[in-house]
Amino acid sequence: MEKVTKLDLERIVFIGRTYEEYIDMFSLTKEELQGKKILDCPAGACSFTAIGNESGLDVTACDIAYFHSNEDLKNKGLLDIEHAMEHMKKAKSNYEWDYFNDVESLKKHRLNALHDCSKDMNNSNKRYIPVTLPSLPFENKEFDILLSAHFLFMYADRLDFQFHIETLNELLRVTKEEIRIFPLVDLEGNRYDHLDKIISYLADNGCTVEEVKVPYEFQANANSMLKITKG
Repeated sequence: MEKVTKLDLERIVFIGRTYEEYIDMFSLTKEELQGKKILDCPAGACSFTAIGNESGLDVTACDIAYFHSNEDLKNKGLLDIEHAMEHMKKAKSNYEWDYFNDVESLKKHRLNALHDCSKDMNNSNKRYIPVTLPSLPFENKEFDILLSAHFLFMYADRLDFQFHIETLNELLRVTKEEIRIFPLVDLEGNRYDHLDKIISYLADNGCTVEEVKVPYEFQANANSMLKITKG
């Protein structure tokens, strides 16, 4: 099965955000996460799981990348960060530079996230579950809160509406209380075309849905999240 489901390492971009970025992207406080079982899906090279667990939270990470070895992922991550920084120098105007002062500061954050994630994967590998969306290997309502960053909505050119619905249904199945998705724009910075349709679908299925402005904007216009509360 593994050979069928895992993406070639070359096709995976292994870059992540820091724990602090997650707190801001999802407008969270450590207090509201305390005592909750949390899933980061897909988590990539983010350090939210590593730093969260270190500070007493209960976080699990899942991603298609985790079918690959920790060492391969770390090496791929280092290459991806270098490549991304070169691109960033040419595309600086597509981004807001309040959160990060410059490309060097951004690179430091990305390297810190990769380092913390890789270290935690070596020490606590059972927290990092390989998955292939839209299917998750978890029990119904296994997690209280689910966080999903830079995946749904962003890749609207590659992931069709049906994939979004199937993935959302699966995220809802494994979550007891709340799902937060960031951002609400595609790679061009445009609001996801079918977002209103998605919101109606979720409301019809008994969820309360809010678009919430967050204290984080790096990609231009990417400053809101979808907060889905289960009924």
